[in-house]
Amino acid sequence: MNELISIWLSEQGISSKYLASSATAVGIGMILLISSLSYYIAKHQVLGLMNKIIINSKNTWDDALMEHGVLSRMALLLPLVLMLFLTPLILETTSIASTLLILLSKVLLTFQISRCISALLNVSRSIYKESAKQRFLPLSAIIQIIKLALYLVTSIIIISLIIDRSPVYLLSGLGALTAVLLLVFQDTIKGLVASIQISANRMVVAGDWVELPKYGADGDVLEIGLSTVKIENFDKTITTVPTYALISDSFKNWRNMYHTGARRIKRTIIIDIASIDFCSAEKINQLTNAYLLQDYLSDKKQELAQSEHGHNSGEITQSFTSLNSRQLTNIGTFRAYITKYLQQNSHIRNDLTCMVRQLTATQTGLPLEIYCFANTTDWLAYETIQADIFDHLFAIAPQFDLRVFQHPSGHDWQQNS
Repeated sequence: MNELISIWLSEQGISSKYLASSATAVGIGMILLISSLSYYIAKHQVLGLMNKIIINSKNTWDDALMEHGVLSRMALLLPLVLMLFLTPLILETTSIASTLLILLSKVLLTFQISRCISALLNVSRSIYKESAKQRFLPLSAIIQIIKLALYLVTSIIIISLIIDRSPVYLLSGLGALTAVLLLVFQDTIKGLVASIQISANRMVVAGDWVELPKYGADGDVLEIGLSTVKIENFDKTITTVPTYALISDSFKNWRNMYHTGARRIKRTIIIDIASIDFCSAEKINQLTNAYLLQDYLSDKKQELAQSEHGHNSGEITQSFTSLNSRQLTNIGTFRAYITKYLQQNSHIRNDLTCMVRQLTATQTGLPLEIYCFANTTDWLAYETIQADIFDHLFAIAPQFDLRVFQHPSGHDWQQNS
């Protein structure tokens, strides 16, 4: 081919002095023109047709090929392959231009093949995320390891092509660099080990709600990578946490809450101890009108009547005085009311723990803790259910002659003055 180009140039009047260089320039131009034309056809014609087929296809996995640019990267292989095979046909194999073009095409072709494999790995990760029901396999970490090894091998091959030595020659020298490699990739190695442990123990998967107070992370896990874990906090900020921190530090995973379909309500009401007293007969009659307390008060009246007439062998006293006889307290009746209120609430799970208990009295009063489970894990619905419960309890407490404690404010001093 080079001879034909030289004959054609001589017919065009090119002097023999510039004939060799002109033939080389024309040959390089032909190679680049054919390669560019092939890339144009592959990119804008063939690839455009394939994109239309993929869009109209009912399959979803092939959409990932477009999303991660697999086909566009493969389209770039055609001009590089043509450049590699056309160069020795058009140019003299002993020329410097031919050697440089062949070397350049080999280097670019090696690098582009690596990019295609990397894109295919991204496709496999996307398909796995969409199809897997439980993503306990640390695919992101595995893919990052494969990519790291892929580009490491690619770099070795490219260097061996440039220095014209066998890749085995370079690999034999890596043994002496083992200590350096371990130091450089220590985070990668720790992340790989952590990913395997996280996967084997099923500690965290993408989509879990986790809390890591040490790192200020509280939100959903977006991705578990080789060296870092991405967590989207509820304020829409992103926190990156070292992967090995999930096995070296403690954290809270709320996954089981979603599996149960319930979320715990655990909150206290502080009652002013000075407002705690026995219930008078008038107060008991008044509270009997509350249907939630009818059964409780009926049982208590019967129990106290038996106690007062000595029918209960466990009672030592039979006096009717308030000092010695058993009587109902407003705090006990309030606890019974709250328990009944929670049990009949359609938003509270009755198959899970539901109780109202007293905590140790403090300098601010007597804490009444409400411990139950809402029948939803949705944040907004959960907060609404919780707020409705405590709105009612704060409003109903004065009906039991109980005061909810709060530190005195200016309004309190105005009322007392």
